[in-house]
Amino acid sequence: MTTAEGWTAAVRDRLAPGRLLPLGTAAEGAWITERTVRDVLGRSAEAVPGVVPGALRIGPVYPDPASDTEAEPEAKETGATGAGTAGTEPAEAGALLVRASFGAVAGRPLPELTEELRAALIAAAEDGIGLVVAAVDLRVTALLDTPPPGPAEPTAPTPGPTSPATDDPLALAALGVTGVAGVTDTLGPPVRRSADGVRVEVAVTAGARPLDVARAVRATVTAAAPEGTAVTVVVSDLR
Repeated sequence: MTTAEGWTAAVRDRLAPGRLLPLGTAAEGAWITERTVRDVLGRSAEAVPGVVPGALRIGPVYPDPASDTEAEPEAKETGATGAGTAGTEPAEAGALLVRASFGAVAGRPLPELTEELRAALIAAAEDGIGLVVAAVDLRVTALLDTPPPGPAEPTAPTPGPTSPATDDPLALAALGVTGVAGVTDTLGPPVRRSADGVRVEVAVTAGARPLDVARAVRATVTAAAPEGTAVTVVVSDLR
């Protein structure tokens, strides 16, 4: 792979929505993109003194080998069942494995640093987002004498995506829920109807807990949809 191809792959991986991860348990009908979770957990890792975050992936404890790739827009939501990884309690349906690599800066005992990072990732995932975490797999990829230099100059923040215009009554119902920052079209139209039911895609206001907002959106849209309609909510962004 050439250097240009490597950069292209890195950018594509950063921008791709990734897997759809269950919020709460898989039975709740609420999901969030892996990219959104990576952003939140990455900031938590950066806040741990002595940690230089590296690659971060979140997925089912026991993934289907055929689905261990970045999810396409039509990707099926994946859950997980099984006996759990070594040293953990049995994983409930929807429980996730967080895999993170990082560089460790000299000055703190490595076991102490690792446990603080693990606790920060679990708190961000479970308390901050609403995921069910079965285990956190950490890998030290470098031992550093000093932290790496930061950017030479601060860069202006990239403008965030705008919400698509819609007059769909179910989208309008979702927009009325506290904590919804907008509807999104990362995976397709903001409201997608199929024989299986309705999927609503939203962005959540920064600071709000995605699981709580998704539950409220699902209840509101279910009440507005025809009786008996199965409703799924996908959180694709935090704003």
